[in-house]
Amino acid sequence: MNLLNVENISKSYNEKQLFKNINLGINEGDKIGLIGINGTGKTTLLKIIAGMEEADEGAVVKGSSVRIEYLPQKISFDPNATVEEQVFKGNSKNMILIRQYHEAISSTNTSSEELLKLTNEMDAMNLWNLENEAKAVLTKLGISDFKAKVECLSGGQKKRIALASALINPSELLILDEPTNHLDNDTIEWLEEYLGKRKGALLMITHDRYFLDMVVNKIIELDNGNLYSYEGNYNNYLEKKLEREEMKVASEKKRQSLLRKELAWMKQGAKARSTKQKARIGRFNELNEKVGDLPDEKLEISVGSRRLGKKVIEIDHISKSFDDKKVIDDFDYILLKNDRIGILGPNGGGKSTLINIMAKKLDPDMGKVDVGDTVKIGLYSQETYHIDDNMRVIDYVKEGSDYITTSDGAKISASQMLEKFLFPPAVQWTLIGKLSGGEKRRLHLLRVLMEAPNVLLLDEPTNDLDIETLTILEDYLEEFSGAVVVVSHDRYFLDKVVDKIFVFEGDGKIVQYTGNYWSLKQNVKDKKQEINKETKKVPKKEKLKAENKPLKLSYKEQREYEEIDGIILELEDKIREIDEKIEGASTDYLLLQELLEEKDNLNSELDKKMERWVYLNELVEKIEEQKN
Repeated sequence: MNLLNVENISKSYNEKQLFKNINLGINEGDKIGLIGINGTGKTTLLKIIAGMEEADEGAVVKGSSVRIEYLPQKISFDPNATVEEQVFKGNSKNMILIRQYHEAISSTNTSSEELLKLTNEMDAMNLWNLENEAKAVLTKLGISDFKAKVECLSGGQKKRIALASALINPSELLILDEPTNHLDNDTIEWLEEYLGKRKGALLMITHDRYFLDMVVNKIIELDNGNLYSYEGNYNNYLEKKLEREEMKVASEKKRQSLLRKELAWMKQGAKARSTKQKARIGRFNELNEKVGDLPDEKLEISVGSRRLGKKVIEIDHISKSFDDKKVIDDFDYILLKNDRIGILGPNGGGKSTLINIMAKKLDPDMGKVDVGDTVKIGLYSQETYHIDDNMRVIDYVKEGSDYITTSDGAKISASQMLEKFLFPPAVQWTLIGKLSGGEKRRLHLLRVLMEAPNVLLLDEPTNDLDIETLTILEDYLEEFSGAVVVVSHDRYFLDKVVDKIFVFEGDGKIVQYTGNYWSLKQNVKDKKQEINKETKKVPKKEKLKAENKPLKLSYKEQREYEEIDGIILELEDKIREIDEKIEGASTDYLLLQELLEEKDNLNSELDKKMERWVYLNELVEKIEEQKN
């Protein structure tokens, strides 16, 4: 069933035409990935489809019953709202009813008639499942305090709340703009599975190539104002894209061959005396004026770096804490000249801290970092706030260097490098503030490389960079003659670039693994299999009997299923009471420490109960399916 049609829409900003007369149909069951170079208008297209922005021409036509949920890159929040209220922002009626119910059961003044009425309304609107699903999704996304004020949360936590809201609120079309940014690898894998099972249509921008390969069944590419559609996942897209570009090259070669023939005829001094000759002159003019249909010039980076001596970076038993949270505990490592290291771990776990300590931007609490005399560090940070928006693009790059020396000794100017980075001459003299977020990230990357480092410390380089830029960066790193340390959640990128993984496992512990991301996952899988083998094996007869036995809840599970909602509510109330006590104990540090420890224990218990709730509800669903 068709849900929505994009009909001949066009959009320009100032003199820049993003797209012209593009068309797109979205059907039930479509899972579409939108890709393209940063600055081509991908986010603008999503906003137009979501009804957040108007097209200059054309129309978006959708069915009257089609509901759209949209996750933008930049999200506005009500600072006074709780996590739970923010999740249900699009369904204020639902949130009000849920709030009224919880206030009613906690109040001694609520009559049984009022409580029964609210219970029946919750039943009629299926709000029990909606509320519990919201809590389960939030827990999976690392948010366990549902009563916390949004204004007290980090930017990454706010993004995950917005993602939960988009996932939970019912819709026929879910639109996501960079959903994997600020998520760790485990959460990305969970989201991958969740979206794969979701029944509604999906349209999203993502540069995570494994994510595209696992989730989507169609890819659309925005390229030079045109929209190209490819059936299948990312792997299929690569094959079809190659075929299309080969056809473009063949078509252009044929045009140039015809043009050469016509040019030779014109040079013979053709006289337009006949209709036939006039027609041939007209054909020559038409061929001559036609724009060549060759693929765009690909972004290329010429490898050039300074000489690197034997001593690179020596990390000598460093530790680092923030308040009472230890993020690095007695970590020791000697960075080698040709190291390719990927860093993994949960958000806020200390990955960026380690990068900044290695770059001497941050001091450890204990231990030391010794950097070799020949080391020239290139630090690529997550943020671009340090870039002056009032500078011109060319001036920002020239601050790094006026030119870069390639591996064969040739010199390329800053302007030439900008063109290779898809910043044409007209854009080079514009203010940085006019660039998109992705274009700023690409510019920041160029600036780092222009300084010809021999050690690269890259903190989330894959965020907001388009696939084409990522592909060329991967090629560059393959030829780079120095050490590379990279924090990234992009599994595809890690598999192509690194041969060693550092994993932050909590409480400051950093575990080292040899191999890329796939090797790490295989290592973990093998360990799980070994553990399973060591457990007592079920005899074959008993196993067959168990397989044929119908599913049912045990007496203990039935009791747990009936009581778990109340237990979860009780834990949430306790956490809320602890928060109130924490506010009143701001000057009593001993009491504050006790309260914070108690809150951590309650949050841990709540996480376990939420996981148990998910398991029990899935089991009940399977039992119901078995009955039907």
